[in-house]
Parts: sequence; C-alpha cells; structure tokens
Amino acid sequence: MNNRNKSLLDFNPSSIGIENGNLYGLPYFYENSGIIVFGIPWEVTVSYKTGTGLGPLRVLEASPQLDLYDLDNPHGWKQGIFMPSISQFLLTLNQKFRKKALKIIEATEKNIDIKSCEQLQQELISVNSACQKMVDWVDEQASAAIQVGKKVGIVGGDHSVPLGYIQALARHNNDFGILHIDAHADLRVDYQGFYYSHASIMNNVLKIPQVIKLVQVGIRDFCEEETVIIRSSNNRIITYYDSYLKKSRYEGVSWYEQCQKIISNLPEQVYISFDLDGLDPKLCPHTGTPVAGGLNLEAVFYLLKQVIDSNRKIIGFDVSEVGNGEWDGNVGARIIYKLCCLLGL
Repeated sequence: MNNRNKSLLDFNPSSIGIENGNLYGLPYFYENSGIIVFGIPWEVTVSYKTGTGLGPLRVLEASPQLDLYDLDNPHGWKQGIFMPSISQFLLTLNQKFRKKALKIIEATEKNIDIKSCEQLQQELISVNSACQKMVDWVDEQASAAIQVGKKVGIVGGDHSVPLGYIQALARHNNDFGILHIDAHADLRVDYQGFYYSHASIMNNVLKIPQVIKLVQVGIRDFCEEETVIIRSSNNRIITYYDSYLKKSRYEGVSWYEQCQKIISNLPEQVYISFDLDGLDPKLCPHTGTPVAGGLNLEAVFYLLKQVIDSNRKIIGFDVSEVGNGEWDGNVGARIIYKLCCLLGL
C-alpha cells in the first residue's frame, strides 16, 4: 500500500483539519479526486479594490478550519476534492500586466481618450493579449480535467476568471443555463477598453451559443446600457434585482416562492457563477467591488438546494471576487464546499 492510499484510509473527517496543502486538509490528489478546484490568482482589470488575486490562497489557508459534515450531502467530501498548486505562470502574468492595466484605468477615470495616445493603445493591446492567455490556460486545464471524467470548480480572482472554463463546458455539454449570483450585471461591453474585463464576463459568456439562459440574482449596481441589453435579450437574460426581491419579501412573498420563480427559468443543466459581492458586504468585506445590501448566505444556499430539488443538475461552478482577508477566505471556502457537495447530488 502506497502512502497516498494509506493517508486516505487513515483519514478521520471528524478530526482536526490538517494543513497539508490541499483544500480542507483532505487526503486527495488529482488522480483520485472527483472534483478539481482551480485557483486563479487574477485581478488584472479590477476597477476598484485590489486583493482578489490572493483570494484563492486565502481560501486554501482558511479551508482546514471547516467541519466536513454537510446536511445536504453528509459524505460529500468522499467525492475527492483537490486544488492543484496555484499557477506560477498566472501569478507572474497577473503581476506584470496589472501594472499596465492600471495606467489605462487611471487614464479612463481622468476622461482621457485611449485612442488619442499611442502608448496607451499599445498597453491596452498587451493587456488584452495577457487576459486571453489566462482564459486559454483555464480552458485548457478545465478541458483536460473534464475529459478524464472530473468535475471542475474555479475560485478567483476577479470575475473574468471562469470564461475559459465555461467555454470548455460548452464543448462537452449540450445546452445549459447559468445561475448568476452577483451585485453587478457584468454585461458591460469592453469595460474601460478591456475585452476580458471583470465587468464584461457575462457579456462574453453570452457569446457562447450553448448558454441558453442567464438568470441573475441579487443585482443592485448596474448601468442603463446593461438594462437595455437585458430587456432586448428576448428573455435569454432574466434578472432578479435585489431591490425587487426585497420588496417582494417585505410584501409577504416567501423566499421559497421567489426561489421557485427564479429556478423555473433555468434549463435542466445549470452552471453556478457566484460572485461574493452578491452577498451582504459583512460576508465579503475585502471583495473587489463591494455594494451595500445583498443576500444572506443561508438564502443563497437554500436557492442552490432548491435547484437540486427541482431535478436540475449543477454541472460546474465558479466562486469569484474572494478578497484578501481571512474572513473572506473562510466564507469563500464554505461556499466552495457547499457547491462541491451539491455537485455530488
């Protein structure tokens, strides 16, 4: 018996969490895991607070503090959950091109036309190229995992990070929908000039034909252009604004009833895109673009379980915009574990 098999046989899920370099201190490796969670240390185009590039590391560090018994899937950990080492390639790329992107961001905030400055135009081209490399890396890694029968999760990093994974899922699945938890609609077109801006992720996702439905929940910070895109989508995009959800609750509509309405728009296969800023900021104080208001975590978990109870299937997920804080990492780790457990149902 090799050491890997012995560590799994000896593992006690009720014991102390071990800091062994893997999520939750689980004794799994890539080869014997059913779920691979890729940490993407990326925040090149963030337009407000930095720090989400360290989100995956904060999740990893906090994860051994979690207890593993989940009421929805008590033995969910037995699927095997593994987080590969954070890519040095992406770390280096992020550090280099964040500096270049910042020049462009500062220029746009001073109302400088990028097209009027040759140097800024070249910087923009190089940043978009670097972001494309990140998307391609995620696509390649996710596709390789899917091809050998593994399920995949993504932890970021700004919200641009899951695009490559969603592209990979589209090549391996027929039509599916996205349940999008967020404070922002993320439908901006090339925000600040960046094709792969965190604020443009859903605009880019909708270019994938297999994504037949985008259902957004908790949206409370958006621009007029995005509302036009939503209204003109022929119901491909259904948006549940946070203020409307709260109004319904105040007027006596139960969260169960609201969840049933939300879920009714989703197809059989569902991908979860969970931006932490969709939550009340007390749960994500260091996220990239915090917004007052938001959802309680228990309410989101209830919604996710209702997806399963409706005989729909969760096929993958991302948890994005985890901030550079211990509490942010703790909350992020709990969300990822819940999603991993639901993947097994």
